[in-house]
Amino acid sequence: MSVETIARRYATALADVVTKSGETEKIKTELTQWETMASANESLLNAFRSPAIQQNQKEKVLEALLEKAKPSPTTANFLRVLLRNGRLTELSEINRKFAAVLEERSGGVSTKIVSARPLSDGEKQELKISLEKMTGKRVSPNFEIDNSIIGGVVATIGSTVYDGSVKTQLRTLKEQMINS
Repeated sequence: MSVETIARRYATALADVVTKSGETEKIKTELTQWETMASANESLLNAFRSPAIQQNQKEKVLEALLEKAKPSPTTANFLRVLLRNGRLTELSEINRKFAAVLEERSGGVSTKIVSARPLSDGEKQELKISLEKMTGKRVSPNFEIDNSIIGGVVATIGSTVYDGSVKTQLRTLKEQMINS
């Protein structure tokens, strides 16, 4: 099973819990802080990842961190579940999916938009409006730059990719010429 699928399952379960308890923003913030702390300490991630370190030792480390940070019981329990199931090192992917699930439930959708060059504010707004019309949802775009697409944009919404890149158009043209 892919990390993305696993992360979505954990994120969905957590979203169910926090939506009922009304702790959505608090948990989201705490988990982001944990992700930042863990990613800044590679040796900590390696310790949680290592099969050479016994599970009870990993649990002691996590409990010591929880004692110092004093997160909410929901966050603490979620981190314990992740550790117990060997998924604590995948917190960043789980956080990303968690944010996406929460946004989806609130009628929005996260979108990754890749362009070959930086886009102006007007172009960004125009793309956002177009994607909102296409999806019928409120769009939260995340813009990235990738020179390899040559020109145009590639928008990814969930598992759907809208590819308007010059690179893909050239590839399609080449295939048409070969097959003609």
